[in-house]
Amino acid sequence: MMKISRAIMTSHVPSCTTLFLAFAVAALCVQQVNSFAKSAGRSSFRPCTNNVTNEVVDLTAECGLPHIPSVTASAPPAVQEKAVRDLVERLLPRRAAEFIITVDPTLGPTHHLTFSIQTLTSTNGSVQVSIAGTSGVAAAGGVNHYLKYFCHAHISWSGDQLKLPMPLPELRERIVVTSRDTLRYYQNVCTSSYTFVWWNWTRWEREIDWMALNSINLPLAFTGQEEIWYHVFTGLGFNETELADFFTGPAFLAWGRMGNIQGWGGPLPRSWMKAQFLLQRKIVERMREFGMTPVLPGFAGYVPRATKERFPQANVSVLDPSGWGHFYDKYCCTLFLDPLDPLFTKIGSSFIREMKDSFGVDHIYNADPLNEMVPTSRDPIFLANIGKSVYKSMTVADPNAIWLVQGWMFYSSSEFWKPKQAKAFLTSVPQGKMLVLDLQAELFPQYRRLESFYGQPFIWCMLHNYGGVLGMYGAINQTAEGPSKARMFPNSTLVGTGATPEGILQNDVMYDLLYELGWMDGVNLTAWVQQYAWRRYGMWSQPLVQAWHLLASTVYNCQNNLRHHGKYVIVLRPSLKRVQLVWYDVPQFLQAWDVFVSSADALKNVSTFRYDLVDTTRQALQLIAAYHYTELVGGYRSWSIPTVQKAGRKLLLALDNLELILGTNEKFLLGSWLEAAKSLATNDQERVLYEYNARVQVTLWGPDGNILDYGKKQWAGLVSHYYRPRWQLFVDILLQCLSTGKHFNQTAYNEDVFRNVERPFTFARNSFPIVPTGDSVVVAKQIHAQMAGWRSNVNTEVFTKMYTDYENWRLFLSEKDRFTDLL
Repeated sequence: MMKISRAIMTSHVPSCTTLFLAFAVAALCVQQVNSFAKSAGRSSFRPCTNNVTNEVVDLTAECGLPHIPSVTASAPPAVQEKAVRDLVERLLPRRAAEFIITVDPTLGPTHHLTFSIQTLTSTNGSVQVSIAGTSGVAAAGGVNHYLKYFCHAHISWSGDQLKLPMPLPELRERIVVTSRDTLRYYQNVCTSSYTFVWWNWTRWEREIDWMALNSINLPLAFTGQEEIWYHVFTGLGFNETELADFFTGPAFLAWGRMGNIQGWGGPLPRSWMKAQFLLQRKIVERMREFGMTPVLPGFAGYVPRATKERFPQANVSVLDPSGWGHFYDKYCCTLFLDPLDPLFTKIGSSFIREMKDSFGVDHIYNADPLNEMVPTSRDPIFLANIGKSVYKSMTVADPNAIWLVQGWMFYSSSEFWKPKQAKAFLTSVPQGKMLVLDLQAELFPQYRRLESFYGQPFIWCMLHNYGGVLGMYGAINQTAEGPSKARMFPNSTLVGTGATPEGILQNDVMYDLLYELGWMDGVNLTAWVQQYAWRRYGMWSQPLVQAWHLLASTVYNCQNNLRHHGKYVIVLRPSLKRVQLVWYDVPQFLQAWDVFVSSADALKNVSTFRYDLVDTTRQALQLIAAYHYTELVGGYRSWSIPTVQKAGRKLLLALDNLELILGTNEKFLLGSWLEAAKSLATNDQERVLYEYNARVQVTLWGPDGNILDYGKKQWAGLVSHYYRPRWQLFVDILLQCLSTGKHFNQTAYNEDVFRNVERPFTFARNSFPIVPTGDSVVVAKQIHAQMAGWRSNVNTEVFTKMYTDYENWRLFLSEKDRFTDLL
């Protein structure tokens, strides 16, 4: 059937739309007839495969789409093979000898990732698994596929479940799997600050292994660039003082690189620059060993204030004179060098030459000159000239350069980027020399509005997370359907899928699903969720499968285009006007929590289960706290001191319970974040600076709460020393108001809590645990038992009202200003 479909596609219907349709039909037919897993006695659900040929149409060639020639493995096959073997050794030290790894670039279609798996059984019954791939990441993807679908194993940020059968499961026949697209992308420019900022090589090595296992072949690699910028700028005559005012502190480098802020959280020590530079060398070397193509930074156009004095003739301006993110003059208003100025090309090309000498070359560079910064003119010619100049600054130093652009600006500033303006910018670069990330395509795909980016290749991306916030959330249905819809779009220029979260280390299920979509033309979510529950815990449990179906239909099934899902009442500065984010059926979610608690004794030794037990309990507690917040506000508005006292006690108890449960798991500890920051310091002065950066990023974000609570985390230590004191003060002031007959003054409270709780926390030096305390199972069961009485008397209409209030609030914001955060 594949051969018939192939003949139809190549001989009779040349249009890209029909090619995509025929390709999808053919893949579905292959999925119907392929029964290798079922015949092996296991689940028949898997990505589309064909035991015999698995022929895939190269859409970049068939449709005349621009090919991306640089996205190929630069390391020799032998180097890639060794990288994957070493990964297996790290992952499965006692079973590594049972895996045979081969890298053969001719295994599958050009420009696609392909892996094959077969088992070899000896006369004594031992089994070896032979995995081949067209690259290291393809072979590593084969390892992950075998572990998932035949061993029911699981690898994630929150933990691994690697209880493999002995001997390893046999396959009755060889299987071959080929990716549906060319590229598999990873990271947001903000991830480097919200998550990676304090990582050492050990943690980076683990992450790159995870990337390889998910066959990511196009990761962002932004670490260590400040050392190069230091050499470029000092070479142009800038001094240490001028650069100290330009570079941000470690936790805010992402926004300094994009020109949003300057100097904030600094000065950036030279020791930091040098150490991160050396770390970056390890990072890109390992990425290349796996066959990845690291995306390196380019010049976005932002320069130090002293540029006016150093280069009086330079044409510089401020794109956002009002101050990005409410920052005032000292830290805002970074100078933007006109891309048409000769100095732009000089700086940009110097940076890329220096970077090539330091890190090698892969030809793909990211630069976002207009990220959340509106250009000074709507003139299409002006915008086209910006694009041409940025691209020229790359090609002067690297003639094979490809410019990767985050497409966020087309959504965040959509009032500016009308089709006429967007087309001028996007077509200013030769077709195929710009690669666009449709940054939050699961909610706000821009490829439809901008006609597949007017011919430039794009990657369908799931953004999912803002600020690294914690909270169970996902748009699972939109995510599951999105890539297939993008492939079917008329004259689609889709070349890949990717994840672009601002922060990671949460909601594993969404990223597990996302990186499987590049192998599929569609997914049966019911079957996929069932498999996920099985492999995450390494055992079949019908109650837990049902619990995961409940999660997939509640917290992970947000369908109202919710962006800032981390704005839960308990982690926001208290106010009488807070609205809890509830987009799901709360009683159904609580039923899922019941299952996790009742299953706890049986799975107490499975790390991934313990994480999920803590996470579902955390989610339940924030709902409970929000319920009592509603009672608290109602008591105040009805002028009832007893009601406020009672609701206040219950709200604070929920926060105490939240601190207890979070403290039982190493993934939810503030201490780990702070100690990681301090561990990178070379002296006491740096330790103070790094700890301040770490504390302020997850709280005030700026010196005066400029982007208050954006990077909020539900961590033990942060709950007890930051969130709870804010709420305690709020309750005390409400009671004082009722006792004295005065009305609550929000402005006075804001000043009080900033002066006495928030700002002092950022400058404090007290330590927090870096190892868990207490037992997750015991604490979760205790909290669950405490809540039994509350749940029997709870008015579920309150949660329905929360949902309605949130919807009204969201629609109000949308009508008023769809891009304004309610702080």
